[in-house]
Amino acid sequence: MRLLFVEDDELFGQAAHKGLVRAGYAVDWIRKGREVAVAMLTHHYDGVLLDLGLPDVSGESVLKKMRDRHSDVPVVVMTARGGIQDRIGLLDIGADDYMVKPIDLDELCARLRAVSRRARSSQGEECDTEYGPLRLLPSRHAATWYGKPVPLTNKEYGLLETFVRRRNQVLTRAQLEEALYGWGEEVGSNAVEVYIHYLRRKFESGLIQTVRGVGYQFAVQTQHA
Repeated sequence: MRLLFVEDDELFGQAAHKGLVRAGYAVDWIRKGREVAVAMLTHHYDGVLLDLGLPDVSGESVLKKMRDRHSDVPVVVMTARGGIQDRIGLLDIGADDYMVKPIDLDELCARLRAVSRRARSSQGEECDTEYGPLRLLPSRHAATWYGKPVPLTNKEYGLLETFVRRRNQVLTRAQLEEALYGWGEEVGSNAVEVYIHYLRRKFESGLIQTVRGVGYQFAVQTQHA
């Protein structure tokens, strides 16, 4: 899950960014509201964390412009204002959820999972997804294989979810790296290949097909139709 994190407070931003990455998210952190439109034009995001007190433009203005452009990406607003009218106003202009600072990281991750579930449901996607013997459990970042839990690291789960959600596409290494890593994260030259190897070993060798000269594709549907 790739997030756009919009926050100008360096101390809070560093702590939240580190925690979100540790929780398995690919996070692009920007400090100014005017950078949001450019980021969203160049990358696909599964969610936005938006601070209201930005140094250049207000978070409310950023959110309104996103919705005016018909962007339906889930947005969790972070604010120091916790009054009822403030919360009503945020929801009315398009926020999917909000949190009042100071923010607990575990609660933030739970709210991200909740808005992601609602977004998938509104798009007609099942929260828990089955493909042959594979069952993906997004709310828990977990998976089962023939009914048995399979232990996965955050990166392994993120890669598996990317393949499942884009199962009809052949994905290049660059596309997979973009799904797994945020700006500034160090990416090993063969990191994607290593994680694909781990997934094949934990499930089966045919879980992910190599398309020579192009990339990789999720193959469970074909093999277990």
